[in-house]
Formats: sequence, structure tokens, C-alpha cells
Amino acid sequence: MTTKSLPLTDDLHAYLVAHGSPPDEIMRDLAEETQAVLPGQARMQVAPEQAALLTFLTRLVGARQAVEVGTFTGLSSLAIARGLAEDGRLTCFDISQEYTSIARRYWARAGVDDRIELRIGPAGDTLRELPQERYLDLAFVDADKTGYPIYWAELVPRMRPGGLIAVDNVLRGGRVLAPQDEADRAIAAFNDDVLADVRVDAVMLPVADGLTLARVR
Repeated sequence: MTTKSLPLTDDLHAYLVAHGSPPDEIMRDLAEETQAVLPGQARMQVAPEQAALLTFLTRLVGARQAVEVGTFTGLSSLAIARGLAEDGRLTCFDISQEYTSIARRYWARAGVDDRIELRIGPAGDTLRELPQERYLDLAFVDADKTGYPIYWAELVPRMRPGGLIAVDNVLRGGRVLAPQDEADRAIAAFNDDVLADVRVDAVMLPVADGLTLARVR
């Protein structure tokens, strides 16, 4: 028994991934291509255990309508799409045609491209085009950190009661304790706002760079 989460060595992390729906060939190829083609940006890709968790959570809430803010090369969206109900739809928001062109190829290879819609443009604007009703089952946020409050403001009113919002990078490598730049400060403030938001029940998990799960009331 322990009073806090166990630190992960490389070997223990590999064991954890291997025992929790490890990546298949398509996901491994996507991760490897992202690292090879975009070595300076590859850290923006979700960790393999996060991908498995996203599929699990999508299935757990029985998601039919899902949204992703920040798609990059598509690993998280692939994970979510695989967990959707048979008639489910995932709407992805990103600003990069370059990064998402990789995502499109892997969505097609995995046979989930027919359930994903990609919208290119600033998510603060494109999210406002979504229906003004409580219909979303699941949302995943992993985009520019200063935009988190905007995305939160647009998503929460559109989540059905019991809907789930997952927000990535809420620990900022530990820098939320002593913010060093604008993004760190934005996330530290965002975390406080989520904690005080009476519309949700939220928990912060030490998964990868920190993952907040918020159930909308």
C-alpha cells in the first residue's frame, strides 16, 4: 500500500503499457512515423497508456458524439474513434493541414475514417459552430494551453449530463507549482477554475503529463 502514485521507471512503464491494451501495429507505425518525420514535435503525441485509456473511457460512457480539440498526427483521435459506438461520430479540431494529413492516412488504414470529421481552423472559433445543445458524450482537449479556458467554456454547455471531458497536460511537467511561461500560468489558472466549477465533478490523474477527467453534472 502507498500514499501516492508510484514513480515509473522505463521498465515499469513498458510493463504497464504491455498489460493495458498495448498499441497494435497501426498505432506503433503512427508513433514511429511521427517521431521520424516530426522529431521536434513528437512529444505532442499522447502516451500509449493514454491512448488505451481514451479507448476505454469512450467505451465506458457509450460515446456516440465525441469531440477532440488538438489532433496533431492522430493517435488520440484513432484511439477515441475505435471506442465509439457503431453509429458514433468524432469531430476533430486542429489548425494544421500538415500534421493532420498524417492522421488522415492512419484513420483510413484503421478503417475509422468514415466516423471522423476534421475541421481546420482556430478551435476557439470552430467550436462555436457546434449545435447549441447538450449532446456531446465525450470531449478530449490537447491543444494550445492558453486556449484551454476558451475550449472549456464552449464544451461544458454542450456536454450531456454524465458526459466526460478529458484534458491533457494539466501538470506541465510539474511546472504548475512554479509556472515559468505563459502556457504554464494558463494551465495553473485553468486547473483552479476547473476545481471551482460547480457544473462538473473532476479528478486529476498523474497519467503522462497529467490528465483531468471531468464528469458534467
